[in-house]
Amino acid sequence: MIWVMKPISKLKKELDKWFSFYIRLRDATDEGLVQCFTCGVVKHYKQGMQCGHFQSRRYLPTRFDEQNCQPQCVACNMFKSGEQFKFHINLDAKYGEGTSIKKQQEAIQMVKFARGWYEEKISYYKSAVNNLKKEKGIE
Repeated sequence: MIWVMKPISKLKKELDKWFSFYIRLRDATDEGLVQCFTCGVVKHYKQGMQCGHFQSRRYLPTRFDEQNCQPQCVACNMFKSGEQFKFHINLDAKYGEGTSIKKQQEAIQMVKFARGWYEEKISYYKSAVNNLKKEKGIE
C-alpha cells in the first residue's frame, strides 16, 4: 500500500471544517443555539449559521484566528458581505477597543503554515469540537 500525504489545500479545507464547527459551538447554548454576531438572530449552530470572518478568509494570518471569527447567520455572512461595520463595532465591544484595527494589521502580514501546523490544528479543533459537544450535551 502506498501512503500519500494530503496536499496542503486538503488540510486547509479540513481545518476550515473543524474550525468552523468550533467557532459556532464555542458560543452555542446547551441546546445548540447560537446568536449571529452581527444581527442577533438565534439559530441552531448546524442550521443557517456559519463561521464569519472580520478579515476575509483570503488573509491566511487571520483565517484561523478565534477573535477574527464569530458565528454569523448566512444572511449576514454571505448576502450582506459579512456586515463588516457591525462586525467591527461588536469585535471591539467584545475584545476591547482597537481589536478590529489589530486584526486588520495582522491580516496583511506574510505567513506560510507548514503541513505539521495544519495537522496539529486539525487535531486540536477536532478534539475541542468533540469536547464541547460532550460538555453541552449536544450533537
